[in-house]
Amino acid sequence: MNTITSYSTDSITEAEVIAAQKEWGEGIVKIGQVFTNGGDYEKAASDHIERLYAYDLGMVLFKPTLASEDQFRGTFDAALSYFVGGNETYPEDSGFAIKPWTKVRWKNIGIINGGTNMAIAMGNYFFTNLDGDEVKVEYTLGYVKDGEGNLRIVVHKSSLPYNPNN
Repeated sequence: MNTITSYSTDSITEAEVIAAQKEWGEGIVKIGQVFTNGGDYEKAASDHIERLYAYDLGMVLFKPTLASEDQFRGTFDAALSYFVGGNETYPEDSGFAIKPWTKVRWKNIGIINGGTNMAIAMGNYFFTNLDGDEVKVEYTLGYVKDGEGNLRIVVHKSSLPYNPNN
């Protein structure tokens, strides 16, 4: 785990949020590539979570897209289970990040930062599968800066778009 133990009071810019989103998407693709290549995908996912989520700093509010039984993932282990599966505490998890995905595209509806030390982004992200089809997902992400100035996720809520036929 990271040894960073504090938040920064520095403001977060829109460009930093966009860079963090790009890094998150590339990390999801990388986890799937490592899985496909027979590598240590659990380590790749652990590194991804440690680098981009703030579980080591305090509370993280994470509601993943495809979680319905244990839909809130407030611990590192719960988040790891969602991304790679294999944790019997969360039997519904099949490993979102090991599908695998080939690309993640972001469409921000808005980013609120207002010169503060927290930023919120909302919009859609699109996950491209091996067949080239995109899956549209709605998200809200909340970011803070850690003591080293890196953006870290403290709120992550995503869901599939409303379908009136369900």
